[in-house]
Amino acid sequence: MAAANAPITMKEALTLPSIGINPQFITFTNVTMESDNYICIRETAPQNSVVIVDMNMPMQPLRRPITADSALMNPNSRILALKAQLPGTTQDHLQIFNIEQKTKIKSHQMPEQVVFWKWITPKMLGLVTQTAVYHWSIEGDSEPVKMFERTANLANNQIINYRCDPTEKWLVLIGIAPGSSERPQLVKGNMQLFSMDQQRSQALEAHAASFASFKVPGNENPSILICFASKSTNSGQITSKLHVIELGAQPGRPAFTKKQADLFFPPDFADDFPVAMQMSHKYGLIFVITKLGLLFVYDLETATAVYRNRISPDPIFLTTEASSIGGFYAINRRGQILLATVNEATIVPFVSGQLNNLELAVNLAKRGNLPGAENLVVQRFQELFAQTKYKEAAELAAESPQGILRTPDTVAKFQSVPVQAGQTPPLLQYFGTLLTRGKLNAFESLELSRLVVNQNKKNLLENWLAEDKLECSEELGDLVKTVDNDLALKIYIKARATPKVVAAFAERREFDKILIYSKQVGYTPDYLFLLQTILRSDPQGAVNFALMMSQMEGGCPVDYNTITDLFLQRNLIREATAFLLDVLKPNLPEHGYLQTKVLEINLVTFPNVADAILANGMFSHYDRPRIAQLCEKAGLYIRALQHYTELPDIKRVIVNTHAIEPQSLVEFFGTLSKEWALECMKDLLVVNLRGNLQIIVQAAKEYSEQLGVEACIKLFEQFKSYEGLYFFLGSYLSSSEDPDIHFKYIEAAAKTGQIKEVERVTRESNFYDAEKTKNFLMEAKLPDARPLINVCDRFGFVPDLTHYLYTSNMLRYIEGYVQKVNPGNAPLVVGQLLDDECPEDFIKGLILSVRSLLPVEPLVEECEKRNRLRLLTQFLEHLVSEGSQDVHVHNALGKIIIDSNNNPEHFLTTNPYYDSRVVGKYCEKRDPTLAVVAYRRGQCDDELINVTNKNSLFKLQARYVVERMDADLWENVLNPDNEYRRQLIDQVVSTALPESKSPEQVSATVKAFMTADLPHELIELLEKIVLQNSAFSGNFNLQNLLILTAIKADPSRVMDYINRLDNFDGPAVGEVAVEAQLYEEAFAIFKKFNLNVQAVNVLLENIQSIDRAVEFAFRVEEDAVWSQAAENANVYHDLVRYLLMVRQKAKEPKVDSELIYAYAKIDRLGDIEEFILIPNVANLQNVGDRLYDDALYEAAKIIFAFISNWAKLASTLVKLRQFQGAVDAARKANSSKTWKEVCFACVDADEFRLAQICGLNIIIQVDDLEEVSEYYQNRGCFNELISLMESGLGLERAHMGIFTELGVLYARYRPEKLMEHIKLFSTRLNIPKLIRACDEQQHWKELTYLYIQYDEFDNAATTIMNHSPEAWDHMQFKDVVVKVANVELYYKAVHFYLQEHPDLINDLLNVLALRVDHARVVDIMRKAGHLRLVKPYMVAVQSNNVAAVNEALNEIYVEEEDYDRLRESIDMHDNFDQIGLAQKVEKHELLEMRRVATYIYKKAGRWKQSIALSKKDNLYKDAMETCSQSGDRELSEELLVYFIEQGKKECFASCLFVCYDLIRPDVALELAWMNNMIDFALPYLLQFIREYTSKVDELVKDKLEAVIEVKAKEKEEKEMVAQQNMYAQLLPLALPAPPMPGMGGGGMGGGFAPPPPMGGMGMPPMGAFGMPPMGSY
Repeated sequence: MAAANAPITMKEALTLPSIGINPQFITFTNVTMESDNYICIRETAPQNSVVIVDMNMPMQPLRRPITADSALMNPNSRILALKAQLPGTTQDHLQIFNIEQKTKIKSHQMPEQVVFWKWITPKMLGLVTQTAVYHWSIEGDSEPVKMFERTANLANNQIINYRCDPTEKWLVLIGIAPGSSERPQLVKGNMQLFSMDQQRSQALEAHAASFASFKVPGNENPSILICFASKSTNSGQITSKLHVIELGAQPGRPAFTKKQADLFFPPDFADDFPVAMQMSHKYGLIFVITKLGLLFVYDLETATAVYRNRISPDPIFLTTEASSIGGFYAINRRGQILLATVNEATIVPFVSGQLNNLELAVNLAKRGNLPGAENLVVQRFQELFAQTKYKEAAELAAESPQGILRTPDTVAKFQSVPVQAGQTPPLLQYFGTLLTRGKLNAFESLELSRLVVNQNKKNLLENWLAEDKLECSEELGDLVKTVDNDLALKIYIKARATPKVVAAFAERREFDKILIYSKQVGYTPDYLFLLQTILRSDPQGAVNFALMMSQMEGGCPVDYNTITDLFLQRNLIREATAFLLDVLKPNLPEHGYLQTKVLEINLVTFPNVADAILANGMFSHYDRPRIAQLCEKAGLYIRALQHYTELPDIKRVIVNTHAIEPQSLVEFFGTLSKEWALECMKDLLVVNLRGNLQIIVQAAKEYSEQLGVEACIKLFEQFKSYEGLYFFLGSYLSSSEDPDIHFKYIEAAAKTGQIKEVERVTRESNFYDAEKTKNFLMEAKLPDARPLINVCDRFGFVPDLTHYLYTSNMLRYIEGYVQKVNPGNAPLVVGQLLDDECPEDFIKGLILSVRSLLPVEPLVEECEKRNRLRLLTQFLEHLVSEGSQDVHVHNALGKIIIDSNNNPEHFLTTNPYYDSRVVGKYCEKRDPTLAVVAYRRGQCDDELINVTNKNSLFKLQARYVVERMDADLWENVLNPDNEYRRQLIDQVVSTALPESKSPEQVSATVKAFMTADLPHELIELLEKIVLQNSAFSGNFNLQNLLILTAIKADPSRVMDYINRLDNFDGPAVGEVAVEAQLYEEAFAIFKKFNLNVQAVNVLLENIQSIDRAVEFAFRVEEDAVWSQAAENANVYHDLVRYLLMVRQKAKEPKVDSELIYAYAKIDRLGDIEEFILIPNVANLQNVGDRLYDDALYEAAKIIFAFISNWAKLASTLVKLRQFQGAVDAARKANSSKTWKEVCFACVDADEFRLAQICGLNIIIQVDDLEEVSEYYQNRGCFNELISLMESGLGLERAHMGIFTELGVLYARYRPEKLMEHIKLFSTRLNIPKLIRACDEQQHWKELTYLYIQYDEFDNAATTIMNHSPEAWDHMQFKDVVVKVANVELYYKAVHFYLQEHPDLINDLLNVLALRVDHARVVDIMRKAGHLRLVKPYMVAVQSNNVAAVNEALNEIYVEEEDYDRLRESIDMHDNFDQIGLAQKVEKHELLEMRRVATYIYKKAGRWKQSIALSKKDNLYKDAMETCSQSGDRELSEELLVYFIEQGKKECFASCLFVCYDLIRPDVALELAWMNNMIDFALPYLLQFIREYTSKVDELVKDKLEAVIEVKAKEKEEKEMVAQQNMYAQLLPLALPAPPMPGMGGGGMGGGFAPPPPMGGMGMPPMGAFGMPPMGSY
């Protein structure tokens, strides 16, 4: 059957070897595939790792270094489960990791080994041990839960699968075991089925099983089926069956009938068996897969065989379901991932045609919605209709594949059937069947709805729409609208009938939904009409609607100003404000008018709202002068200060400190220039020094850098405010290193009585002038001396401090300084006190009070200097008694004892703590023997040698040197330059060494004499201690040394020593004698020690006496001796005869071995071959090695070939230059060492073909690869080495080292192939190693690529820039530079592009815009003189409002005379030197540029300069607007006078209205009257009168309303009093009246109440009982 027509399609989805998986790991234990999402492979070589293959991107496997016995990927998510056996136990450790989050989810240690495990659900692992099955959830902290025990039939089985049904109520475990004895090849399958509800197991025979769900007709609930396949043998008969059985049948419901079918195995597959079963839930098919690759396909419902074919020539060991496509994946031993899918186009024709099973074909078509059964279905439908089986026909039409019967013709056919009385109409039966099966199409929905509407059953429509049973259309909506508008709207929306939906929303007044819906479907309604309509009834809704319009894509369809006017026309200020605040958030220049508008209306009506808006800082384009005036009027002084730009205005407002929050005022100072800030500070101090000092100090602290510390200090000093100076400098001190600042702070603190602060600063500060501060503190004579102590202690003025304190009678501070502050300076204090002739008792008491804290060495030095050392005796003894081990203590005490001659030897020998050098030096001039004692104790070699030489104490020196056993010391004293060497040697030989009983001392002395090359003296010494009966006469080493020294220095004595001595190393000494050509002595030594072979060698090789050698061989009768004698005497022919004779008497391995060797020596190779074939006892391996060592290679070849020692044979053949044979032998030896030996030999012989054969077997070993490469390269065989490595790439065991080494070779010798190699094998390279090679060979382009692959973006960028001719590519560089970690590389890149690619620099800067410091970039470009080059970049980043960018752009605009752009830049970005720019352009030749200068002055608050420029250029309108914004009355009136002087009457009239709020009416009228301009002032006068009359009217109205309100309140109170009196009259007389307002409660038990307090007439109010009130305590 052609593959294209087969019902099942097979294709290869992937091969594991193609993604680097070694075939040895493609096994059931190493590969897992839990779903169609992931494959997991466990590798154990070259290192332990786990490879995860995502089937969505299979060519990008994820390899992780993980050691585990098993690894499973979760079916759905990137969660990895790992299992590893604990070493030395049978327990398994389980872990679950989330790979994406790189976290461990949970872990558990199983008490027994897990033999199989599997993900049974995405949240559950199934664990199978030898005895039981567990479930382990990955959620929570739960441990594995035991499900059931394994049944006996699964004992000793290999578990191959474990599954659960969708409800997790049925579990099945499958295992396989060796076959029965009658047919062992057929593997036996066993299955255990377990019910969770019944907690029971059933054991069955099966090789594979799976669960499925199937809906039985008549049963609403699906049935759970189990399908299992088995193949067994019984009495030689093989039975193969497939079973389909329902589990847990539902009582009272139709059940699934049990089915079974045969599995037909071809004869060639008699021993094959099922290994897996997968379900196609999509098509209702069963897939049974066998081990040898057979696929059986069966129908689930009928168990009918559908298809059988072999899908893999290699064994299949793993399958998994491909649920989305209704097929399955299978993995075979070759590593193929096979995907089996149903061929939808051919399966139905195949079943109907090939199988002739029409019913199954129709069922498949209906079940899977498949083509191919159309004619059958239509024919069947017509038959049913003709038989009036309308119900069955309706069901068939509803289930028809691809809806072929769901047509208007079918509906018309059912409509045409006459309705029988008492029966359901066929049409309704049809529609009912369709509704139970799924969703109706548009035509069916319309027809059914028409029936329902006619019957007035609207609720049915609602239910069907809710269940999504109907397909909505505009026609359906029109139909339903007649009965229900809401339901019709839902249908219109679903049908996307846009005009109908908008009309429906408009009818319901749901305008916001219109907006949302219109945006969704792209419809444009009349927004202005909608807004006006909403505004009439719901202002807040109108706000929301307007905001929604403003957020529409493409901008608001209605102008913001128009919307605002609509709100204000209805006096909806809050709504207008809310709308404007939201839409003006972007703070655009074009919205400046609206920003001013929203601030104005709120400053007039709700100042607190305006204050909040300004505090938020969301606007920056409004009319600032106008807002400043309004803020001042509203009492928002801090806001006014923030907006005024002229110093007089600021000084006028700033003095209102009572109404300004101090912190805000301090922050405001930060916005002023240095001069203005200082002026304002002076004004505040003049107005109220005490009240405003804290604010001034705080401001000076905050802005000391801007104002200048010196200026602030001068300000406080001008007002003689040391308190202000103290507080100001206190904050600045920690960051200042100015000595003047620190001194002034100390001075201010001292003058304000802050002694503690003076003490702290003098203690902590490192910057004040110590001398100056010391002098000031001494002059200040503070009651507390601690500041002075700090200064003097830290800066070395301790003597001055001591003198000051002693002369000031402040002895208590001297004691405190020494005891608590710095005991280390006590010696200096003591020295100064001694100089000041202080009483000794005070000094001793001071020293004793410090005791162990006192540094002894400087104290002794100070006292020694002044010849007062004995003063310390008591102190030192006290320290010793306390257990002090301080070396200086004991040094000083020793000096005192030596000077007093109080048994100094005892001190020097017993005291372990003194310094031997110090005390010894002290003793040298007093007593040299005491110095020797001290130096000996401290091993002071040089000092002891010097003092003994100087005083001729050579005996002491000799004893010391011998006892010391120090090689360096011996070298020093035995130096030929030592004039005292002879005297020392005499004392060593005569006295020191004979006295010694220590072998180590003797050995050291002898070694020293040898090192000093004194052989005669050494012989003299050794004869004295070896030949004369001493303790060392039999010493082995000394005897060796005596003979060796005699060999070297006096050979005549050697024979005598050999005869007299017995305990020496004969072999070693004999060899030395041979080297010294003392052959007779060497022969005597070897003979004496029975070293006969060495002895005969001496006779033969050195003495060259063959006769004596043969005579000696006859005497000793040893084979080895005979061998040597024979070889040298060339008597091997006689030796052969001798050995053959011996061999007849005795079979000795030695004899046979020597016989073979003798044959080889006389070149009788044929005899060797015959001899080794007959029985013999020769040690052939040893003989072969001996022949090889003696270069008898032909004979060795025979031996090694006979004993199959292929490694040695290969080496022998190499020596014989038989390289082909050597390669064959190496192949048999298969040893890395042998391969290398043969390979290297072939390379040396230029046999490169054979060398490559060997090399391929070597380079697969990582450790040997580098050695082979170096060998080839050292011999210049570069091409052959590259050929070898290229061949190695195709090896199955090719590893990373081969790919990397080939890359290195390409880098060195074939650079043209390097880049291609890197790109092809980038994932298999050791990138760091190749990076080093490319760097060495200067392949910059390839080096850059490697850096990028290794995520070393910093190095990549640096390489590109340093070697741009080869490595630079613009697009690549842009990708790299944004990923670098070193920020400095950004600026290096800017320099690089500026130098080499200036045309692309803007593109680079746009990429780096979010990462670079724009000011630094501008600075770079400015220094380079190419600022204009980056203008596009600066325009793009100007929105960040960086000063450097703004100033650079403004500078360019000025040069280009682009005043429009310049004004726009100034408006939108205010962070630049405004005054500097104004001064630059105010003299520009262009009028518009000068207008920009006036505008800048106006923004900066420099009103006078702005007005002056405007006057100069006759820009009177600008001048008037500037005056109005300034809020300065004086400026406005001056402008009026100017217009009068210039005769500008119209300007005079205009100015009156523009500056209306500032000009006083009397001034205006006076000027107009005096200059005959009343007519021009009259409009202003009328407006002024109208305004003031309106104000008066408002006041009168308010007054009248207040009077009316007071009268109404009085009337109300009178009515209340009258009601209370009425209540009192109605109560019984026996009860007290209720208390009156303002009176206390009842008292004295009755109705008496005290009278109200009396006031007025100068008398105080009276308390109860007429007494005046008492004051409280």
